[in-house]
Amino acid sequence: MDKKRRDFLKIAGASTLAGLGGTAVVDRLVSGTSPVQSKATKEVDSGHGGGHEAAAQGHAAGVEVAKSGNRFGMIVDLRKFKENPALGDIVVEACHGTHNVPDFSEKKDEIKWTWLTGYGGAFTEHSRLYKDQLTLDNDVLVMCNHCDNPPCVRACPTKATFKNKDGIVAMDYHRCIGCRFCMAACPYGMRSFNWRDPRAGLDMNKLNNEFPTRMRGVVEKCNFCAERVGLGKQPACVEACGDSKALIFGNLNDPESEIRKVLKANYTVQRKPSLGTHPSVFYIV
Repeated sequence: MDKKRRDFLKIAGASTLAGLGGTAVVDRLVSGTSPVQSKATKEVDSGHGGGHEAAAQGHAAGVEVAKSGNRFGMIVDLRKFKENPALGDIVVEACHGTHNVPDFSEKKDEIKWTWLTGYGGAFTEHSRLYKDQLTLDNDVLVMCNHCDNPPCVRACPTKATFKNKDGIVAMDYHRCIGCRFCMAACPYGMRSFNWRDPRAGLDMNKLNNEFPTRMRGVVEKCNFCAERVGLGKQPACVEACGDSKALIFGNLNDPESEIRKVLKANYTVQRKPSLGTHPSVFYIV
């Protein structure tokens, strides 16, 4: 067995442990450092993270959080979605249409980038005791949280999922080998696997030729419209909401940005905050 194959198997085996919560093992094997000075931590140190109140939280969790550079995030104002329930379907359609997300009738083949789920399914760590009926009657929009400390990135043996310079957790479909370690490591269940050829679930007359289709055997998820953000545009979901301000996107590291001003003026919650992943998606409930 050659050295490259041995190295791959070592990392792949460790990545399995990452999916079970043993991410520190992967950090040591991949980077040859202690968990605190892991590859993921160095990535954050170099300016690929940071954001809203993240420094204090990061130190408490033993993670160094960058205070400069971009870290894009999103606010989901659930009050707006309660006022106009149709907005949820508009957002999902805009996201899936822009990114050629296939539509399969059988649930086992389902591919989703963003979707609507019940309050209890979205906020498993928050109290649902005597919750107001309006909240219980309306679904919550969920998507990849683009964590500042993403376990999926550490678990991936081929770097098919990575955090880009703007703090977005992105995917390189050509590198994906379909091991699904990232799916096991994601505590939010925000990734889908293509069991079938995704092109079979697309209407070729409505294909967006500006975004690539995928292939059978790869993982995919929300990418915060990195291809649009890189051109100075807003994500498709945000654009689809128009002037409603149901979704607000921006740089969490810029105290003068709209998203930071809204965060300062409103109480927000995140999904599973106790895990220390530092999600970049905030909810006004």
